[in-house]
Amino acid sequence: MPVQIGMATHSFADPTRLLSDCHRRIEMFLGALQSVAAIVETPLPEEARQSLQTALQYFREAAPRHTEDEEASLFPRMRQLQSSEIEMALQRLDALEEDHQRAAPLHALVDRLGRQCLQAGPLPAQEAGELRSALAELKKMYAQHIEVEDTLVFPAAAKWLSPAELGAVGQEMAKRRSVSGGLLTPQASADR
Repeated sequence: MPVQIGMATHSFADPTRLLSDCHRRIEMFLGALQSVAAIVETPLPEEARQSLQTALQYFREAAPRHTEDEEASLFPRMRQLQSSEIEMALQRLDALEEDHQRAAPLHALVDRLGRQCLQAGPLPAQEAGELRSALAELKKMYAQHIEVEDTLVFPAAAKWLSPAELGAVGQEMAKRRSVSGGLLTPQASADR
């Protein structure tokens, strides 16, 4: 079942807004991980265990598709645009891709330590500290990264990419999630 944040989520027909919806989920699941990380040195209550498991699964499965949506579908199309009006957005794409690369080992560490906590119980103080440190670094990186994408990159893409190009981005996003048929319905979710 897809996770919905807020009143409504967008469909693959509106890929830049759907990507922004994914950012709300990233923020929510990162917050959940930080809440659980505060108590991983003690036995986790069932609700915290479920929260940890769900957030780890999100970052293991759905978040990499979001990254691919940007790097394989949206950013290459934006780089083909020849407009001085979007130059600032275009200049930020390399840094955004570097953020994705920097985040990968941090997510791997969080996943490893989170699974260890789920399987073996409370984490030793040193590993709990490593988990909290990695999550703090991810939070800081995502705050800047999401701000740039939501306020600069996605609005520029929505304005300057043609409807056909945006449609192709949405189709590729849906294909990554094995969504067909209901592609353009508001219920279609990028979290599959």
